[in-house]
Amino acid sequence: MDMRVAAYCVIVDDEDRLLLTRWIEGRTPAWSLPGGGLEPGEDPAVAARREVWEESGYEVRLDGLLGVDSHVVPAKRRLAQGATGPLHALRIVYRATITGGTLTHEVDGSSDMAEWIPLNRVRATERTGLVDIALGMAGLGH
Repeated sequence: MDMRVAAYCVIVDDEDRLLLTRWIEGRTPAWSLPGGGLEPGEDPAVAARREVWEESGYEVRLDGLLGVDSHVVPAKRRLAQGATGPLHALRIVYRATITGGTLTHEVDGSSDMAEWIPLNRVRATERTGLVDIALGMAGLGH
């Protein structure tokens, strides 16, 4: 079984909008939280801040750990070329606040754009399951 550890951020602004990034490596594009896989030896908090910057152009302060989600993707649902076994995904989720930067879309990455989505519109948005899990962790169930 393969394992992937990743770190993500729930970022809500003063207008009750959630920062989402459009993940384009799935079967169809879907909105997700800014974040992604840890580099070998990388601290999860460092990875979370790095990924937010890469995917959205924003610098963030981490305001606390919301939780860790453990998810197993069966081999037949894996997207990676040549994957033969299941994938155990550990997703570390932080609450974060923007401290600088400007909204910028990622180039040549796993996402192609970032956008502020009003919390009351998230349910109507094509999104990954992680979004709902993380909103639940943050007490922002919609």
